Amino acid sequence: MAENSPRSLQDPPGSAPDENEFPFGYPTSICEDVPGQKFLCSNCNNILKKALQTLCGHRYCSACLTWIVRNNKNAICQKCKEEDPNTLGEESLLAEERAFGDAAINKEISELRVHCVTLGCSWSGIMKDFEEHQSLCEYALIPCHTGCGHVVMRRKLADHLENGCANNVTVCQQCQCSLASSECQHSCEGSLCKEQKPVQTEAASKEKSHSTSSSNKDGCCFSEVGCAFRGSKEKIQEHENSAVGAHMLLLLQHMRQLQGTLCSKGFSPRPELNLKSAGKSICHLQIPAGLQLSRDPEMDCFPGSSSVPEDESVLQQLVREKVISELENKLHVFENIVAVLNKEVESSNLEILAFRRQSELDQNIIRGLELKIAELHRCLTQKDAGLSSLHKSLLFSEQASYDGIFLWKITEVARKLQDSVTGRTVSLYSPAFYTAKYGYKVCLRVYLNGDGTGKGTHMSLFFVVMKGDYDALLPWPFRHKRPVNDMNVASGCPMFLPLAKLQSPKHAYVREDTLFLKCIIETN
Repeated sequence: MAENSPRSLQDPPGSAPDENEFPFGYPTSICEDVPGQKFLCSNCNNILKKALQTLCGHRYCSACLTWIVRNNKNAICQKCKEEDPNTLGEESLLAEERAFGDAAINKEISELRVHCVTLGCSWSGIMKDFEEHQSLCEYALIPCHTGCGHVVMRRKLADHLENGCANNVTVCQQCQCSLASSECQHSCEGSLCKEQKPVQTEAASKEKSHSTSSSNKDGCCFSEVGCAFRGSKEKIQEHENSAVGAHMLLLLQHMRQLQGTLCSKGFSPRPELNLKSAGKSICHLQIPAGLQLSRDPEMDCFPGSSSVPEDESVLQQLVREKVISELENKLHVFENIVAVLNKEVESSNLEILAFRRQSELDQNIIRGLELKIAELHRCLTQKDAGLSSLHKSLLFSEQASYDGIFLWKITEVARKLQDSVTGRTVSLYSPAFYTAKYGYKVCLRVYLNGDGTGKGTHMSLFFVVMKGDYDALLPWPFRHKRPVNDMNVASGCPMFLPLAKLQSPKHAYVREDTLFLKCIIETN
């Protein structure tokens, strides 16, 4: 799947990986069920292998992250770019030291149900046993270790070495003629050669030397048909995923060689061994979608330089048909997924519409509550005003006099005198009092710092006639006009008391910062 490989990154890598560096995860085709998105690598889109989680929350195969960081300077998470490129931050920068192993997801992956995709093998199990099975699968194709170029099933390797391997030879002790292991007798100058001494050909010797030097590496499962690739289990799996076309060419070539061998020994070729039948058999192999049949120079599986152009065209057609079939299956799966997503989108739209309607109802309720709160606030304001009026009435009732005699108590005289001097509070009004129970309503007005001719030297005291509740029933004995507003203009004495006497301790008009003024009204 070229679009998911590290080579398809937007930033070109600094160097190409070597032939064993293809950091793919496990192919999704081995799973019994379709794996969830959380199990897929953000780079290769295969099942995570040794999952690492980055600071941005996305997951990568360990090998994928290593390859990206090594070949891209200041690499940025591709998933973050796809989701919202406008909000990329420092957490989107990829670095191995900034990622941590995701033990939870690795445990879930190790318990996924998987099966072997090798033709003829019926093994199934869980992911943690998958790699061990790959190294032991009896149906896996492996190369003959003698270097003969043949790839056979692992369970048929012994039979191949005994009967069909061209490099597994013996040497006649009399004529020094090389004999295949299947030739049990040899005519040498009229006598039977009964002693055969097994020797190794130059190719076998080289293969043995190579096997010794790489004893810690496994061979490709197509080694029996000529694939010479070796490496660790992870790189073997990556190689098998990316070199399917080359393996199929090897397999077709091997089948043709078997057919030729049978014909040379006098056996009539069976109809199912012809090229067309071989092509049909190959067609049953599982080929990952997106893989091309062209030979990759970095992943060349052929030990020699032989080519079969006439077979390639046939095989390419078979592979093409197989790929088209798998693509059609995937398209059908995707169509089902899209249908499910469309239903979910429709359901989400209905939920959003319901939420909007509920929101409108809630807004109406809120507006109604706000109106009720405003009405209650207005009522509270009116009640506060009423209480304030009642308080003033009660205070007036307590202080009011109804017999024409009124004693006015003025506290904090020093402060109020200073306020009068500065002009802050020039005058003070006494509480209202009455000449009789239903008589005239009057009050006193005092200027502590004086007014008019007495300003600054005397305390001024004035008498004020106020508008009363019973004025309509009372005769008007005063020379002033009957009050139209709350009170008439005050009249009295601007020079009522010198300030020197007011403040003098000798006269003691002010005691404990309190001044008392007494008013007696005679109406007779």
